Amino acid sequence: MHAHRIAFAYHSGKIENKNVTYHDTREIFEHDSVTAYTGDLRILFEIRGAKDAYELFLTAFGASRPLDESLIQELHGCLVRNTYDERRWKSGERPGEYKKHDYRAGRKAVGALPEDVPGEMRKLLVELQELENRDVLAAAAYFHARFENIHPFADGNGRARRLAMNYFLVLHNHPPVIIHQEDRRSYYDALEAWDMEQDLKPFCDFLKQQTEKTWEKQLRRTEKSNSCSEQGVKRVLR
Repeated sequence: MHAHRIAFAYHSGKIENKNVTYHDTREIFEHDSVTAYTGDLRILFEIRGAKDAYELFLTAFGASRPLDESLIQELHGCLVRNTYDERRWKSGERPGEYKKHDYRAGRKAVGALPEDVPGEMRKLLVELQELENRDVLAAAAYFHARFENIHPFADGNGRARRLAMNYFLVLHNHPPVIIHQEDRRSYYDALEAWDMEQDLKPFCDFLKQQTEKTWEKQLRRTEKSNSCSEQGVKRVLR
């Protein structure tokens, strides 16, 4: 699972920031520092926030916390801590709080008005409870798509919804899924089908593909690690 959380943080961050690297992500997750770094410090804060948010994720899961507004806001606060720019800060936006101003996303420029966000989020979580006992992956897909439509935060919505969706999945005994950065275009196309036509099937199909891809990669890493360990043992025994 250690490799999984690094991979998840890398791909989720890379989807929205092309300058995020796997090397820097692994260094921060494993050593809480990087060496010889000359890039934008914001990237390091984003990765460090991803690490803090995943630790909260694990703690919350261990305590069987439900996926509610409070947890979503806490996850968001961890993810974007120290990354809100001066313009957002001066306008009253804060990590872990719903947006104070209007921000839009997607081809249709979707996004609830700030005053409507709390009500829309509560409605979404009630709908999620009604769907969760049917098809967990479909319920997760709906949560993710509607979260994007609401666009509840001033920044960090993508990373927050991907992490919150995974929390919902593991709460319901479904393996977490990495949305791979190289599949970014397919990801956005699948979400656009919901934005434009309220058609959730393309996104459900996309999540199924990403689930298979996630765990095929994990199995290959495990097999490679086991093979390396076996070779090491053989060298020692010689």
